[in-house]
Amino acid sequence: MLLALQEGFDVGDVESFKAATVLSGGVARRGETCGALLGALMALGLVSGRERIEDTQQYVHAVGVADEVCDDFQRRLEQEFGFDEPLRSTLCRDIQTRIYGRSFDLRNPVEREIFLSAGGHSDEGCYKVCGIAAEVAARKLLEQV
Repeated sequence: MLLALQEGFDVGDVESFKAATVLSGGVARRGETCGALLGALMALGLVSGRERIEDTQQYVHAVGVADEVCDDFQRRLEQEFGFDEPLRSTLCRDIQTRIYGRSFDLRNPVEREIFLSAGGHSDEGCYKVCGIAAEVAARKLLEQV
């Protein structure tokens, strides 16, 4: 996710890409915040983040835009996957539950295989979630540059 946005918008470097490695699967496969969304937010931070800790005005701006990205991401997941009720979370485990009817412990090899068999790494699974995160972030990034 981050690499695609870095290449598309010519931002960041290999170090920022390396730093994002551990975010997949909801942070080290723990089901926390969606790694695709985190990568999207990192790309946004590379474009609109502050360069000095004292720059609170830029901080407030970047966090506001990030909040919009999170809201847009949730709405798009609702639309694209046809969720009956609003998605009120950005947690990987909650997104999995909405898509697959349950969440998976991706650190457990057996659970990971069940996730993959359920379509986890298919065009209608996490790849679709990643695409939505990329599109939402790209639209916001275009507004920032």
